[in-house]
Amino acid sequence: MDKFFTQKTCDRCNGNLDGGRTMSAFSEECICLICSDAEKKDSEYQKAVDADVEQIRQGNFNYKGIRGDK
Repeated sequence: MDKFFTQKTCDRCNGNLDGGRTMSAFSEECICLICSDAEKKDSEYQKAVDADVEQIRQGNFNYKGIRGDK
């Protein structure tokens, strides 16, 4: 099974993932819902989402995100 589904803590804050998890819009991090809510307030959030959608349209399902290489 993929690490995303089995890891116990958020890649960003180390918080528990029992309350839910999602993939960051900016990178390949598995984050908790609290970090996800904070991420949505980032001024570059829509840019990150749009870039991800465009990569998927082009067939790239392994896009690292706009901050994935940092």
